[in-house]
Amino acid sequence: MPKEINPKDTKRAAAYELWMKAPNPMVTFFKTFDVTNLVKVSRERNLKFNMLLDYCIGGAAVDVKEFYTLPVGDKLIQYDRIAVNTIVKNKDGEVNSCDVLYDADLSKFNKQYLKYTSWAAKNCQDRDLSEDSMVIGTSAIIDTEIDGAVGMNSGIFNNPFIIWGRYKKKWFRYYLTLSFQFHHTQMDGAHAGIFLRNLQTEINRISKQRKS
Repeated sequence: MPKEINPKDTKRAAAYELWMKAPNPMVTFFKTFDVTNLVKVSRERNLKFNMLLDYCIGGAAVDVKEFYTLPVGDKLIQYDRIAVNTIVKNKDGEVNSCDVLYDADLSKFNKQYLKYTSWAAKNCQDRDLSEDSMVIGTSAIIDTEIDGAVGMNSGIFNNPFIIWGRYKKKWFRYYLTLSFQFHHTQMDGAHAGIFLRNLQTEINRISKQRKS
């Protein structure tokens, strides 16, 4: 269960003092990934590309301990599990937010993803797991190719956030540029770099996961 922790008892104490009241504590990295393997697995197994990418995002984050601590309001909250958010177009043509708990078993994650995104689309309701999970936000702008996007600093939603557009083909490979926004209290650039490195690793090895 999530719990409030004293920043002074953590390795983020200095970052908490520096960034919690900064006008803009959010940092954004851009990185282009080789997603050829994701495209291949998506087509061969008839799995949604965005589901696979969300799965890889969760897998890349679980081994970075900084993801489990998040500034919420003026408090520092520690979580014991991670969820990945996806934006769903509902039956009325609008959008809803749907959180899916990360599961290392691809088949289980896929079943959750299909079940809850369908529910959100049908009922035009959000599925929010933020009370008991550290949620990584995502937004896929798949109608166009984009070079990147910077999320807004609301001062309310401090969660890490990832945005991408349509992947691009170059010769026989597929590439996708992601923007990764994070709160500097939660992690430093080095931690973000580890996450992005992990993400490429997860993308490359997803074919070794069990088929759903």
